[in-house]
Amino acid sequence: MGFSLGDADTDDLAEAHEINVTPFIDVILVLLIIFMVAAPLSTVDLPVDLPTSSAQAQKRPDTPTYVTIASDLAVSLGETPTKRVDLVAALDAQPSEQGKERRIFLRADKSVPYGEMMDVLERLRKGGYLKVALVAQEASGAAAGVPPDAAAKP
Repeated sequence: MGFSLGDADTDDLAEAHEINVTPFIDVILVLLIIFMVAAPLSTVDLPVDLPTSSAQAQKRPDTPTYVTIASDLAVSLGETPTKRVDLVAALDAQPSEQGKERRIFLRADKSVPYGEMMDVLERLRKGGYLKVALVAQEASGAAAGVPPDAAAKP
């Protein structure tokens, strides 16, 4: 608590009304640590070797929905393995505010044949999920703008 000694005519000490920000900063730092620890825990941890892309990264939604095609052609919804025929039913069973209008993020290992990825895309389209985004890793600084196959050729 602070006191003002500015008025010399009176003997009464008046309180200075100032906000003590130290407890506020302590709370903010604790929240920062909590979010720094919790953020890595909310990501998908299926090992997939994604292809690279030089496209600019887009903003992610708060609760993204990932469909993953692994190198062995197994399909997963989030981290849960799912049969291809049950993929749309599993998506319908997940609660979402946007319903079929939500964006589905499709992750596919770069060894997955194009036809297999198109099969999953077609199943999503027939199920009514038209907003599908393809996920890729960002290209490294030296190879940005150059296709990976072109950089490897002499």
